[in-house]
Amino acid sequence: MQVEKVKYIIWAQDMGRAVRFYQELFDAEVVRKSEVMAELLICGSTLGIHSGGEGKRTWTGLSFQMGDLFAACDALRSAGGTVLREPEDTPEEPAHLAMCADPEGNEIMLTRKRHV
Repeated sequence: MQVEKVKYIIWAQDMGRAVRFYQELFDAEVVRKSEVMAELLICGSTLGIHSGGEGKRTWTGLSFQMGDLFAACDALRSAGGTVLREPEDTPEEPAHLAMCADPEGNEIMLTRKRHV
């Protein structure tokens, strides 16, 4: 069987707010949009947003690797998201992970490439 596309779906209580967040923060390209769903292209990957969300905190497993993790956290806040766990430098290595949430309550990770 041939797979045509892989898409990750998240839920939104406010579709417009969710789409704006991902456009502003990750420069997402809106491929399709209606009142009940949207498809966004981010760095070659498809993110689907479906209406009907309750605005509750939900773990998604989504991770976005960014060049500057601290600047990405600042941009996320400016776009309406929340940093749940700040990135922290350790003696072993520089900060590489921040736990965050979009304005709809979907938990996402911001990461930076680890230098091993």
